[in-house]
Amino acid sequence: MPGSIRAKLNNVWRLVAESLSGRLLLLTLFYVLITEAVIFAPTIGRYHHALLQSHIESAEIAVLPLTEAAGEKLSTGLREQLLARADANAVVLRRPEEHELFLVTQEQRRINFTIDLRNSNIFEEIYYGFDCLLKGGARTLRVMARTKIRDAEGIDVILGERSIHSALVDYAWRTALLALFLSAVTAVLVFLSLYLFLVRPMARITRAMVSFGENPEDASRIIAPSARHDEIGTAERELASMQRELYGSLQQRGRLAALGMAVAKIQHDLRNILSSAQLASDRLAASEDPAVKRLAPRLVSAIDHAVALATNTLRYGRADEHAPERRRVGLKGIVEDAGEAALAERAGENPVSLVDEVPADLLIDADPEQLFRIALNLLRNAEQAVDGRAAGEIRVSASRNGRRVLIHVSDNGPGIPEKARDRLFQPFAGTVRSGGSGLGLVISRELARAHGGDISLIHTGPNGTTFRVEIPDRDAG
Repeated sequence: MPGSIRAKLNNVWRLVAESLSGRLLLLTLFYVLITEAVIFAPTIGRYHHALLQSHIESAEIAVLPLTEAAGEKLSTGLREQLLARADANAVVLRRPEEHELFLVTQEQRRINFTIDLRNSNIFEEIYYGFDCLLKGGARTLRVMARTKIRDAEGIDVILGERSIHSALVDYAWRTALLALFLSAVTAVLVFLSLYLFLVRPMARITRAMVSFGENPEDASRIIAPSARHDEIGTAERELASMQRELYGSLQQRGRLAALGMAVAKIQHDLRNILSSAQLASDRLAASEDPAVKRLAPRLVSAIDHAVALATNTLRYGRADEHAPERRRVGLKGIVEDAGEAALAERAGENPVSLVDEVPADLLIDADPEQLFRIALNLLRNAEQAVDGRAAGEIRVSASRNGRRVLIHVSDNGPGIPEKARDRLFQPFAGTVRSGGSGLGLVISRELARAHGGDISLIHTGPNGTTFRVEIPDRDAG
């Protein structure tokens, strides 16, 4: 039984000492007690001073009749009764010429402690009060004070400390209990206020974070922000925003994984179909028909690119893009092939003109297949951007800057919407075309960065959009 009680007490203490609300309660109680202690000391000093002053006033009232001429006619018994009312052993009235002694009792007592009230301040009052509280009880005091009795400079009262000590102890206990009660009430009120407005909302945020961390793919675990406009409300809204973004990212990753699985299932059959098309194209290449001879190389090249793209799409789904097989090749031929492939399905009513400004002698150190994919994706995006315009134009230019080749692809389309710019290079998120996957720029940037370069958006607006591809040469080592 004692063991279970001890365990329960340990659990309570752990709850209070280790939880935010428990620590808040303890700190609030501690600070309020400190405040009460600061107030307690001068209160005890003032009350002790008031007790002594009360005895001084009683002594003055007792001896005042005896200082007049008529006082000599009072009987001895009445004089003793008046002095006894002062609750003192003796009273000394100090005059300029003499000191007048009034004895209450003939018993001689040794004075243990002298208190001077004539020029006391708050610090002396505190000292005398706590001295009486801690050491007093059986001592004989000599209290010196000013007096209002005519022709007297001051009054000294010799008295026992027992009644003063008893009254002071009783007052100190009442004050301490009242301070504890007020401290407890204040601490509870402050704690409840902070708990309702701070701790409980923070606990709600913490629970939402833990719950979402257990299963971030469950949209129902995203915190619902409250309507608060303070810092807690801001934290809730920011947390909800981050959770939604993370949930969206996980959904995108899931779609990418599903895409990789789907491509893995169809890749084998697709390659077989394309292999058959390759055989047919080889036979067409042997034909003597001039039109066939003119179109056959393009068909063979397109099928070869399709086979490579089918294989590399599977690699991208597995995040397994092969390292670039770099060599120095002419950039102009790659751009021409990519342009023909990008504009091959363009409707005749709104033709798009491709302005190729790539120098014929410009060589680039890159993987030809991957560079073709980069150019093809950018040109297809540009073709789709100018779709529907009467005079659509795509312009490709390139130049060498030291050990880097810069390629610019521009169009005169309507530009990229602002809401799509921040997520332009995110899978499934950067597309601005209905039905688009948003993978073209993602794949192109990955291929460019595999070469040590990058793709960036240089300009977009109502007059068109420009992308820049940067491909550095390999290090000499």
